[in-house]
Amino acid sequence: MESRQWLNRSQPQTLQIAVMLLYINAITMLIGVAYLPVALPLLVVQAASGFGIANERKWGYYLGIAAASLVMLYALLLVVFSPAFAYIMQLAFDVAVVALLVHPMSRSYQKIWFH
Repeated sequence: MESRQWLNRSQPQTLQIAVMLLYINAITMLIGVAYLPVALPLLVVQAASGFGIANERKWGYYLGIAAASLVMLYALLLVVFSPAFAYIMQLAFDVAVVALLVHPMSRSYQKIWFH
């Protein structure tokens, strides 16, 4: 039987932190119900990609990059049209997730171990 996990401690810390930030972003989107129609699909995709990355699935890695990039672009639009401190902080976290996922250590680990 194959075990499923929410966080994989054997992965490099770049991937571990990216998975945690994907989960945290999904939770904050769930709490911020003001833009829920836009956030609900992204919330589900981020949580699923975090779970996929933790279980070393290629689809989870690529879905994580796509989801984090979409959320980053959405946060960038919010900052451009309403430069509130909360939106700027959200953009910083979204940029961090994308940077962690495309980091050379994450990419090389994914190429070798993900299936």
